[in-house]
Amino acid sequence: MQSTSQPVDDYIDALPDDRKAAINQLRDVLRQQLPNGFSEEMSYGMIGYVVPHALYPAGYPSNPALPLPFINVGSQKNAIVFHHVGLYCDADLLNWFVGEYPKHSTTKLDMGKGCVRFKKPDQIPYALLGELAARLTPDAWIAIYDQHRKAMKSGR
Repeated sequence: MQSTSQPVDDYIDALPDDRKAAINQLRDVLRQQLPNGFSEEMSYGMIGYVVPHALYPAGYPSNPALPLPFINVGSQKNAIVFHHVGLYCDADLLNWFVGEYPKHSTTKLDMGKGCVRFKKPDQIPYALLGELAARLTPDAWIAIYDQHRKAMKSGR
């Protein structure tokens, strides 16, 4: 379910009850585990945790009016999704996450480039996602993101 609601609480209130509890729990974990400096806001129709312009004035390069995205959480038609852009940009972080996942879940990892899908809300490994969120500070994320962008521009 992609929402155009602005307040995060309105987005959550519009969810089905089974998704509402899971999204609230995931939100609580992220708010507790994310290092200081990230901001919570609606981003791309989901709950977003972003690097605010105060820390990264350039914003998101394809639309500088938007802050730099980091994590997005949302409810889609068939799954709760957890987008972590760092998994797409940092091979070490991705390898760590893929290696840790089986220690925290009995389900097969359902993942795209940086998107993890959970078809059953009761099978979300909250502790692992919290640990993943805690692994990068805003400054570390900015450094990884800038390095990734430079590599993409140079064709590496």
